[in-house]
Amino acid sequence: MLVLALFGAACGGSDSATVEQAEAPASPVATDAPAPTTAHTAAPEPTTAPEPTEDAGPTEDAGRDFTPVADEIEAFVAERELNGAGIIVVHRDEGVLYHEHFGEFNEERVSLIASSSKMISAGVLLRLHDDGKLDIDVPVREYVDWADPDSDITVAQLLSNSSGLVGLGPDLLYGPYICQWLPTEELESCGQAVLSGTGDDDDVIAPDTEFRYGGAQWQVAGAVAETVSGMQWSELVNDIYTEPCGLDSLGYISLGSVLSEGGLGYPTAFGGDPDAIDPTENPNIEGGAYVSTGDYGELLLMHLRGGMCGDAQVLSNAALDTMHADRIEAAYDGSAGLETGYGMGWWVDRTTGRISDGGAFGTVPWLDLDDGYGVYLVIEDTNGTGQQLAGQIEELVHTAVVG
Repeated sequence: MLVLALFGAACGGSDSATVEQAEAPASPVATDAPAPTTAHTAAPEPTTAPEPTEDAGPTEDAGRDFTPVADEIEAFVAERELNGAGIIVVHRDEGVLYHEHFGEFNEERVSLIASSSKMISAGVLLRLHDDGKLDIDVPVREYVDWADPDSDITVAQLLSNSSGLVGLGPDLLYGPYICQWLPTEELESCGQAVLSGTGDDDDVIAPDTEFRYGGAQWQVAGAVAETVSGMQWSELVNDIYTEPCGLDSLGYISLGSVLSEGGLGYPTAFGGDPDAIDPTENPNIEGGAYVSTGDYGELLLMHLRGGMCGDAQVLSNAALDTMHADRIEAAYDGSAGLETGYGMGWWVDRTTGRISDGGAFGTVPWLDLDDGYGVYLVIEDTNGTGQQLAGQIEELVHTAVVG
């Protein structure tokens, strides 16, 4: 019912619309979604803004000036009457270059990140590949006894939105996949219902023939991870990320636990307190993560440092290369929009080479792999608002980092 109330208004969207501009709960309605790269949307004129949070001053080296970035964010927060914002900029060699919060935000704030979860989730499956527990290019049916024995879908196809299963558009409430929204379900049972059910027979297409963004294919990937590892998703996240990287804030919920009627923006029911949300065995793999700015910054650093968190090898270099590469172009000459590709959890800007993983609630992380830095921007609003702010600061950040 939560999902029905939340997404009903969104189901009439155009197939050419950007999913992450209208993704759950701002409604994932498109199947051919251009990547939410960080410079595609014009930003409003800045106005006078409140001062940044006093107890969260900037962390930056003496040779770089992030003042223009702070000024733009302050102005944007004031003009849009947002409750705040946070940003962290990290560098492959130098660590944290800049870490600042504005308005109500501070270093302790934990926010839901919607589809900015995807790169985290994809990494769990790639770690299982690293560990030899699965091969992402082998059909899932070889690893789980609940898969359709005639299905040739692989984990690589699931994580690149290329499995042929129905994505988030054009029907968020697609009946055969409704379990993806239900916090009372169980992840492996949901994966089985999606992959082995017959209700979608008329709508499924051959894998690696079309980019279909998001949806229950990510629940299937999570279910595969649980089956081959013998662990629950929360345990995998803890072992792969939380412990080696020291990520005290990272976790996953079912979005069905917090979405409410009319709530097409940030789910205020979350309240920044994961302990107030009922636990679930069916977390939203593609969009249910929550995290602080500092902890997301640690994940970006891991991606920049060859998969290392301190002395711990979280992901192999090969796994990172696989996630970052434009898989849909290589596999079937696919496209996720104008000059836009997709890897595994990462949108690929084919013009700039930068990769990003924007979320419906206003989070915009991106990596410039060539220049060795990453950025995580968070507001608690909508994807469109987050993309506008990101577009306004993207080149300011680049200038501050590399000159």
